[in-house]
Amino acid sequence: MPEFSFEARDETGSIQTGVITAAAPSTVVDQIRSRGWLLVSVAEAVEPANANTGFLSADWIPFLGVRSMDVELSLRQMAVMLRGGLTLLSSLNVLVENSPRAATRRMWSQVIENIQAGETFSNSIEKHPSIPDYAIKLVRVGEQTGILESVLVEAADMMTSRRSARRDIMTALAYPMLVFLIALGVATYMVLFLIPRLGGFLRSMGKELPAITQSLLVVGDFFQAYGPTLLVALLLTAGSLAAFYLSSGGRMIIDRLALRLPVIGKILRLSGTVTFAQSLGILVRSGVTVLESLITVEQMHYNRFLANCVRNAREDVIRGNSLAKALSTSRGYMPLLPNMTAVAEQAGNLDDVMDEVANFHNEQLKSMIKTLSAWVTPLITVVVGVIVGYVYIAFFLALFAVAA
Repeated sequence: MPEFSFEARDETGSIQTGVITAAAPSTVVDQIRSRGWLLVSVAEAVEPANANTGFLSADWIPFLGVRSMDVELSLRQMAVMLRGGLTLLSSLNVLVENSPRAATRRMWSQVIENIQAGETFSNSIEKHPSIPDYAIKLVRVGEQTGILESVLVEAADMMTSRRSARRDIMTALAYPMLVFLIALGVATYMVLFLIPRLGGFLRSMGKELPAITQSLLVVGDFFQAYGPTLLVALLLTAGSLAAFYLSSGGRMIIDRLALRLPVIGKILRLSGTVTFAQSLGILVRSGVTVLESLITVEQMHYNRFLANCVRNAREDVIRGNSLAKALSTSRGYMPLLPNMTAVAEQAGNLDDVMDEVANFHNEQLKSMIKTLSAWVTPLITVVVGVIVGYVYIAFFLALFAVAA
């Protein structure tokens, strides 16, 4: 069982410190209160050697910022401690003492200083960009309603869901693209450097080149002659596309076209639908108004077109229209979302219906990602096999021509 160090005041007001072995901080709180003492702080006792030693310790890399995973873990730990009976400041002190990364400890130390200076918890964490806006709004509602530990868990769940969705999509695409780039690099090296040298050697011997090898030599000569020009053109094109994407109108066009792609588009629409439904459900259930929730949901969309759909929907709601009707005209989300929203508005259970919509589309999203991975991997394998096989056949036929 872990050991917890505590600081408390006894009946005379004197400071008492010590270490108690217990299963959880709440047990320590009960034991201290049973003695008639006033608990000041409690923290898990950690040996200094285990926290900040070794070359890979977080204190050796203080330039790293606070990760989303660090914030998520801290929110869950804080919820457990608040539910166990610790005060907010005591919980924050535990986070400062036990966070493995220096940046996380500095962030929570600054939050403690701001709270002690008279600021609210939500205003204190609002100053740190590593804490998302939806978490700040949930905390603000939790302070007003007295359910801070519950909204902390909700905020952590939202962060977990968003991170998992990004990880699944990146995992499905990362391996095939890595294999393709490596194979393309090998083939490029052989076409531009290895086979031209072999061709020159064959020409010097008066040997006739195989047709397949001659075709690669033509390709190699073309890239050697026009390679710099093509590289400059490629860089200019990439720069122009990047500048176009960074512009407000350009990004809107590209993000809208991305939603219409055959497979990737549906994945993006499913992901956007899950983000909308899950975020709106959690925010409304926690006590945030629909209009305020839509502001947060808009900020959570990476796709600018979907964010604009949420903005337009909010304006329609302000004008007196229903949310379901506003969503039905967006054509960015899956069709089930506006239909279920209409049902929820009539029944008055928007948060529960949004949870159901999010779960349903999340399962579809996971299935689509698995399907994409199952199709992309063999497709990339075939393409890579054709490219590398063609180059290798040309190479070995040239070797046979030398030996003939």
